[in-house]
Amino acid sequence: MGTFDFSPLYRTAIGFDRVANMLDAVTRAEQSQPTYPPYNIELTGEDQYRITMAVAGFDQSELDIQVEQNKLTVTGKKAEAETKPEYLYQGIAGRNFERRFQLADHVRVNDASLENGLLHIDLVREIPEAMKPRRINIGTGSLLEAKKSSAA
Repeated sequence: MGTFDFSPLYRTAIGFDRVANMLDAVTRAEQSQPTYPPYNIELTGEDQYRITMAVAGFDQSELDIQVEQNKLTVTGKKAEAETKPEYLYQGIAGRNFERRFQLADHVRVNDASLENGLLHIDLVREIPEAMKPRRINIGTGSLLEAKKSSAA
């Protein structure tokens, strides 16, 4: 994948310089990201998402989900079997894995469940009240004059 020129963005948007760094990191990670285990990312509501990972053969105790600084990490570590089975054919992968997801600001993990060999991780984006749009009333010049005269 090529590089992107973000200079038009920098001329009109302040504080978005992180976006270029994040996109660069994502493209680098995409090239080295393993394909196991397979997963889906769904939009389940206006600000709700679900990651579903196929983790057949993993017990709940062998899975770990961590969130740190907008990074979601899902790790699967198979417990050592006391005896190794002798397979005639092994089509179900049971290898250890680590899958990372970059979360946007204000996206948090809401819930996680393991059902029928699928790990479901529910996410929700919660915009703080201070960041939501609000209407600003425009004052008249007489209000400003009154404030100046009472201050003097």
